[in-house]
Amino acid sequence: MPSTTVTVGSAIGLHARPAAIIAEAVDAAGEEVTLEVEEDEEVDAGSALLIMTLGATKGTEVKVTAETQETLDKIAALVASDLDA
Repeated sequence: MPSTTVTVGSAIGLHARPAAIIAEAVDAAGEEVTLEVEEDEEVDAGSALLIMTLGATKGTEVKVTAETQETLDKIAALVASDLDA
């Protein structure tokens, strides 16, 4: 599965709003997508609650892994965006 590392762009990190937007996009893609911080355990990016457990703040590097490159690009772009704007 393809993966990439991106930097969290949301002003206050992956809290409830950005996590919900990312989880919704993963659900819409219908693929398995995981997020990982500093080689910790991967979490299911389809769950906003699990995304929030990463404790990823603005500037944190997050590894995104997806089944296809198209989904990877979409979710990585969301993680890197300021979803609080």
